[in-house]
Amino acid sequence: MRHDPPALMLFAAGFGTRMRHLTAHQPKPLVAVGGRPLIDHALGLVHEVNASPIVANLHYLPEMLEAHLRGSDVQTLREEPDILDTGGGLRHALPLLGRNPVLTLNSDAIWAGPNPLRLLMDAWDSQQMDALLICIPMAQVHGREGEGDFAMDADGRLRRGGDTVYGGAQIIKTDLLHDIEDAAFSLNVVWDMIHVRQRLFGLRYPGLWCDVGHPEGITQAEAMLAHSDV
Repeated sequence: MRHDPPALMLFAAGFGTRMRHLTAHQPKPLVAVGGRPLIDHALGLVHEVNASPIVANLHYLPEMLEAHLRGSDVQTLREEPDILDTGGGLRHALPLLGRNPVLTLNSDAIWAGPNPLRLLMDAWDSQQMDALLICIPMAQVHGREGEGDFAMDADGRLRRGGDTVYGGAQIIKTDLLHDIEDAAFSLNVVWDMIHVRQRLFGLRYPGLWCDVGHPEGITQAEAMLAHSDV
């Protein structure tokens, strides 16, 4: 268990193209679910665990997110001229994040249940883990169709394919980011490297989760919240 406040990276740079008209004039993290922008839902989770520092990466219509976050405890970092994807974005933010490992959280999902960041912090074991990913069983997933991302063995180690979906929340050590030559790259590249070392772990989420990467996800997330206890 970690006792010091963790550093946290909030991913908010994407174009949100699957949102179609909803992101024509605003970045996806400002799309509202239940009357609150997606990024505010995410920050509600972050502030419950007292993370510090908190860094959000920006690229698409960054001035709107900067204005929204102005006066908060979130440091913003533009990715210019090109977007760097999740792995490149995390590496770009390391001078601000400082600590290793770090929490990361996507800003395009809604959670109904225990705080996933708290669960990660309580389950983290730096002696055997290089990354710990929150994974949601398919029966608890809303707003997404198709197969899962990972399967988990009895010890919690992950392998590709299976019946759980990565929820966009994790703790990860950042050392391997410096071994990748590309400026822009996905964290999937790092996870594959960690998997080879047998140090990629998952944590099953006990609540409900909704992907809000498309317009229909807004209605699905609002219905999920309305029928949950949160």
